[in-house]
Amino acid sequence: MSDTSEHPDSIQPAEPAQPTAAAPKASTSLDRELADTKDRLLRTLADMENLRKRTEREVADARLYGISAFARDVLTVADSMHLALEALDTELREKADSSVKTLLDGVEITERALLNALEKNGVKRIEPIGQKFDPNKHQAMYEAENPSVPAGHIAQVVQAGYLIGDRVLRPALVAVSKGAPKASANDNSGDE
Repeated sequence: MSDTSEHPDSIQPAEPAQPTAAAPKASTSLDRELADTKDRLLRTLADMENLRKRTEREVADARLYGISAFARDVLTVADSMHLALEALDTELREKADSSVKTLLDGVEITERALLNALEKNGVKRIEPIGQKFDPNKHQAMYEAENPSVPAGHIAQVVQAGYLIGDRVLRPALVAVSKGAPKASANDNSGDE
């Protein structure tokens, strides 16, 4: 009864497997599969990094530009306050009694505080007087003859424009200079 084939101590080591023709094919296919998996992993990692960067940009834009609609609404209030103050010329202000002057001072202080609050939130006023007309920031309302301002430059601001970050929140409504008035043919003939 001493059968050695059934006892664990008597197990004979298996002979090493002889390489077959199927082994190189399996190795090549595994190498290809490994390379494909590595490529997919690298592409997925790159996609995830791009997604992270895009999300960061979108969050930053949302923080900066998210108040655009609200800021536009507030600008109409600022415009109304500015127009109210502009309606009173200096002569009327000087003749006004002290209570009216106090009221006007309060409105001016409120307008400044409103504009400061907008600026703290990234909304800046466009100051285009004398600048070259830029259709991306300005909206031309009319042309004006003004010898002191070169042609194609802004001679007058009808309504202030505003930027939020680096984007135009509202273009400035402006008058563009035609330059000096053109001399007529009759004026030139008298000089000769």
